[in-house]
Amino acid sequence: MSSTQSLLLITLIITIIVVVMAMLLINRRQLRDIEELDNELGNMEDLHLERAIGKLDQIELAGESLATLNTWKKSYQKAAELFPEIQRLIEDGADENARYRLVKSHQSIKQARELVDSVSEDVKNSSDVFTQLLESNRENKAQYDELMQSYREIRKEILADSFDYSVALEEIENRLSAMEEDFAQAKNLSAQGDHVEAKRVLSKIRADLTALKTKLPEVKEDQHDLQTVFADQLDEIAAGYKEMRDAKYGFGSLDVLLEIRQSNDQIDRSLAALAQLDLEETSKGMKKVEKEIKTLYRILEKEYKARPFVEKNQDKLQRLLTHQQTVSQQLIKKLRHIDESYELTHGELDESRELEREVHKMDSDYIRASQRIADGRAVYSEVQDDWIKILGRLQEIGKRQQELSEAVDGLYEAEEVAQRSIKEFKQQVSLVYRHLSRQNLPGIPEGFLQMYTLVINEISKTSGELNQVRINMEKISEELVQISDDVDRLQREAEDIISSANLFELTMQYSNKFLDNETVVRARRNAMKLYDRDYNYKDALDTIATAVERAEPGSYQRIENAYYQEQKELID
Repeated sequence: MSSTQSLLLITLIITIIVVVMAMLLINRRQLRDIEELDNELGNMEDLHLERAIGKLDQIELAGESLATLNTWKKSYQKAAELFPEIQRLIEDGADENARYRLVKSHQSIKQARELVDSVSEDVKNSSDVFTQLLESNRENKAQYDELMQSYREIRKEILADSFDYSVALEEIENRLSAMEEDFAQAKNLSAQGDHVEAKRVLSKIRADLTALKTKLPEVKEDQHDLQTVFADQLDEIAAGYKEMRDAKYGFGSLDVLLEIRQSNDQIDRSLAALAQLDLEETSKGMKKVEKEIKTLYRILEKEYKARPFVEKNQDKLQRLLTHQQTVSQQLIKKLRHIDESYELTHGELDESRELEREVHKMDSDYIRASQRIADGRAVYSEVQDDWIKILGRLQEIGKRQQELSEAVDGLYEAEEVAQRSIKEFKQQVSLVYRHLSRQNLPGIPEGFLQMYTLVINEISKTSGELNQVRINMEKISEELVQISDDVDRLQREAEDIISSANLFELTMQYSNKFLDNETVVRARRNAMKLYDRDYNYKDALDTIATAVERAEPGSYQRIENAYYQEQKELID
């Protein structure tokens, strides 16, 4: 056998092996599909829904229950008619698969799968519906008994506590009667076999019972609050208000009895809502009443607490107002007198008059409030608030009036101080001028004379203002400050002139050492001109000091230090 023939033979053998293996695999897979289909069909047949249909037929359903049964009975019967065909296809598929007629087996399996998928959902739904219909009779009966027990307990509770529900008792009875009718309907529907509709009615009964059971505690509480708590509180407020009116408490424009009537009207509206079991509307009304009651209590309490304060401070406030009016009048009289001699530049008199008017108004307000108290018309809380403000303001006014009085008291002293200052300034200026004149200088510098004249004129002007009929002390005080500065400046200028002249003479004497120095000689001539002719002692000193310093560095500094040291020793 040639190599080519051997290769072909091996290829053929391999191909045969592959084909055989593929057929075995397909065979096994299709065998699993057949078993799965057979199990699904068996499960549907094992439901024995014919028995459930028979039982349901014996129950003699009616209404919606009967309609539901008929619908799903037809659906199941239509599906069950396909069971034999499905079984045949499964058996054919199994037979063909056993003979390795794999293509034909696959076709049978495919057809069986399509039929199983088409009927399985209907069979399952039919089974669920039949089970529900079978169980609904038992469930409805159990639910009926449970609800009836709960209903009887609620009715027993209402009967036992009927007084606590009296406002809403009629509506509660109406709802219980409606439930009785629903119970009768549910029982009748069950007897007729319409369990689906009976279940719906029972669900409605459960919801109604739950709602009523939830409302009962709130009905009892709301009725108690409306008829007892709120009513007692309003009666208490009315009684307290009457006692306070008899005791001459005033309430202004507030009509407490009208507020009480309006609250009672709201209570009636809330009770009407409660009678209809409209708990939401009842709650809204109760909140309004509760808020109004708190407000009325707060008003009565506020007035009751305010009266002791008013009675305690009535005489005290009268004394304070009388005292402050006297103080105001005295201050105005004092300021008028002072205004004849002094200019009051900060509106002190106008301010004091305004304060007097304010005190007078407070006194008028006090008198009116006292009259309302005497007439029994005073709203004590308002009087208290007003009097607290008046007491605080009186303290502020008293403090301000004291400040005004002390401020003008200082004018007399300020005038005396100004007169003494003018006299002292005149003496200082005179002493400065005489001291400068006694220095035997060739003359007095023009700049000093101008400054001296300016200071003299300032002193004369201010002195004249002090001798006027009405004095502006604020202006004079400012002028005195300026004069003081100018006198000090004049005194410093005089001292500078004297020091410059003395140092000039000392430096000129020292410069005799350098008469062979042309620069020093020329500086001596120029310095003497400035000294003798121009009376410019500072420039004269600078001229000779500069020349001497150049001729002998440090010489002038020694002269100057020695001079000031000597002056210091003379002073000490």
